Amino acid sequence: MSTDTLSPTIHLIDDDQAVRESLALLIGTVGLRVQPWSDPQLFLTQFDREAIGAIVLDVRMPGISGLSVLDTLMAQGVDQPVIMLTGHGTVAICRRAFKAGAAEFLEKPVNDEALLEALQNGVRQHVRSRQRHQADRAVRERFAQLSEREREVLGLIAEGLTNKEIGRALGLSPRTVETHRANLFAKLQAPSLAQLIRHYAALVDAGDSGTA
Repeated sequence: MSTDTLSPTIHLIDDDQAVRESLALLIGTVGLRVQPWSDPQLFLTQFDREAIGAIVLDVRMPGISGLSVLDTLMAQGVDQPVIMLTGHGTVAICRRAFKAGAAEFLEKPVNDEALLEALQNGVRQHVRSRQRHQADRAVRERFAQLSEREREVLGLIAEGLTNKEIGRALGLSPRTVETHRANLFAKLQAPSLAQLIRHYAALVDAGDSGTA
């Protein structure tokens, strides 16, 4: 993950200019970069979905509501955490926002500490999530380079079979099994047996193990 990607951007969507300016100043005090938006439709078409950061979204705006924007973001698979703000909060709206995928729901006037804490927690979680996804993708790419026989050996290793048992199951000599085993550690860049099995378990969970 590049340094630019890890430089978080907070997208601030609110039709009230005074609110945008005051919140941008507040968020900037903790070193987070702010991109203000007055038009939610423009935001939906132009914001960088691949960047690290978070989204601060007002519920009540002319033209399109913040809840509708939230629905669109979730439908598009956007993974930046969304913090909803409202000056007209009700239990029903709060429940609706959380059900739709909001990370936090805060009422105006916003408590400064609560907003900053929500943003910093959201950004940290987003960074960790992206790093996990990148690591998982790297494992899948390395797994794709394995031969069919290496995948079979890997599956049996994950089941706890010894080299001799794997050899009997696949009709291979112990030396050949050991060669496949060494190739698996090298190709999957696994420093230990536990890590090798962890990689395999992640692939199985994702449906990418390629085994019957």
